[in-house]
Amino acid sequence: MADETGAEKDDELTFAPPPEEGNKSSRTGAPGWMATFADLVTLLMCFFVLLFAMSTTQQETYKELVKSLRSALGAQAVPESGTREGLTMHAVPSEEPSPNQQIDELGGMIEKELEDIVSEVRELVLFNKLGGEVSVTKNEDGVVITMSDLLLFAEGGTRLSEKGIDILIKVASVLSKLAYHVKIKGHTDSEPISTALFPSNWELSSARASTVVRLLVQNGVNPFYISAEGYAQYHPVATNDTPQGRARNRRVEIVYERDSIARQFADMNRN
Repeated sequence: MADETGAEKDDELTFAPPPEEGNKSSRTGAPGWMATFADLVTLLMCFFVLLFAMSTTQQETYKELVKSLRSALGAQAVPESGTREGLTMHAVPSEEPSPNQQIDELGGMIEKELEDIVSEVRELVLFNKLGGEVSVTKNEDGVVITMSDLLLFAEGGTRLSEKGIDILIKVASVLSKLAYHVKIKGHTDSEPISTALFPSNWELSSARASTVVRLLVQNGVNPFYISAEGYAQYHPVATNDTPQGRARNRRVEIVYERDSIARQFADMNRN
């Protein structure tokens, strides 16, 4: 009996059910899913910090946005950053360009205008095959269109040749589009002249410049924007010791001065 009873007890002990897995009293610490959840929250926090850093509004961008909205909706329709209903709004002072910015903008406009003049004259020269007879250059003073007196005048005279008239009419078609003051400058070589009509090279160079001015005005150039000047032999571009050098010095220049264009741009901005 004792053996049987002991065997029954052994059987009962052997087959006793294990504790249930869901029994809370048998577990300690946080659930396993909390570690994954904590990692997810950390990653989300880093993500939003990154978004905040990338979305920081630049001051200049904000000002441009406010300016655009003000022009579309009216000056008082766009509140300043940080204002709320019921608070006093202070008008944003208009941003005036600094003097240096104004100078840079004006210089860029003048440079573009000079480039346009050079481009149009070069196109005229190429289209009419005037290379070697008419040239155009841009320098620190402005744009200079140079024409040889051999093309325009007979030696010692002021009467325009037929070819010279034809070329000047074509040049006038370009100049008549420009509302800037233009100077016509006459130049001679150093060979002296002394006639009843031209006592010196001063009179000869001035008369040639005036002849060119009259023809340009007759062909559409505004007389209010043109003047004639004579420089005699005192502004040579080559030596006067050779025939080739003297031929280069005998010329008529059509000059658009940089300073003159700058003054006109400044007057337009003031108006």
